[in-house]
Amino acid sequence: MYDLPLAPTETAASEEEVISADFQARHWVFPEPGAIKVGSEAHYRMFTALLGATYNPYKPAVLDWPKLDADTLRRITSLPIWDIAVQTEIKAAARIAFYSQTVPHEALRAALLHMAGEEARHKDVLSRLVAAYDISMEPEPYYALPNDAEWGWLVTGFSECIDSFFAYGLFEMAKRSGYFPEKLVETFEPVVQEEGRHILFFANWLAWHRANLPWHRRVFFELKVWAVWGFLIYERIGIAKDVDGLEGADANFTMNGSAALNENMDPAAFLAICLEEDKKRMAGYDLRLKRPTTMPFLGRMGLTALRLKQRIMGR
Repeated sequence: MYDLPLAPTETAASEEEVISADFQARHWVFPEPGAIKVGSEAHYRMFTALLGATYNPYKPAVLDWPKLDADTLRRITSLPIWDIAVQTEIKAAARIAFYSQTVPHEALRAALLHMAGEEARHKDVLSRLVAAYDISMEPEPYYALPNDAEWGWLVTGFSECIDSFFAYGLFEMAKRSGYFPEKLVETFEPVVQEEGRHILFFANWLAWHRANLPWHRRVFFELKVWAVWGFLIYERIGIAKDVDGLEGADANFTMNGSAALNENMDPAAFLAICLEEDKKRMAGYDLRLKRPTTMPFLGRMGLTALRLKQRIMGR
């Protein structure tokens, strides 16, 4: 098992500094002017600077966990997601840190370790929530790293692209419905936005990496990407149980969360919220950065199909 990295340095902050840090985490423009070609040195400098420049120094140890009434506490503690959420963050942090040790580029390695530290901090946040509300948890299992560090990084990156897209919608639905009280929503909001930064970083690493691979290595890499997507599809339909230490905890987080949140949820309305939130959470970052595109594309396709089905069924 690879040791989890420490979270990035955290410093105490005043209320004004908290507001400023939150804004900075959502809005950033790379200071170098002009067009930036994907795969160029300027593109490398831009995306490797992203996470550090938008870092939000919130401290899990001093987060304000609001007192919940009996009904809200029952709803929160009965959600079948907390074990999965903690396990997912631990695995993500370990895989990213493991992959960083194979990277020869100093700025990229530093950015990856920063991202791993933020994932470890997410685990800290969730662990403190579990302790604050006395949520029953299974003993933490042993996590084996994959034999191929790049495979683990790709699984983590694409998994976060999938899960973040749906998590945006679930989080917004929880806010609108009052399922999560406002204070709890405020506590989790920095974590949700951080995941958006992570998938933005991953999308740009992917574009930069592809652009700089020679053709013969590019073919092998694309085959690996397709294999990762195949694994993730199997994982999410419950076929893959334990493949090279990447057991299916990641797969069930948003599925379990959505089922628990609203059994009668309209899929078309949910997809529309996911697309709306994805666009909103990416809006503040430099337009020269590549955006994750696969899940928004699939979301639009799914939404079109669902609306067409609704029109047909309504006749």
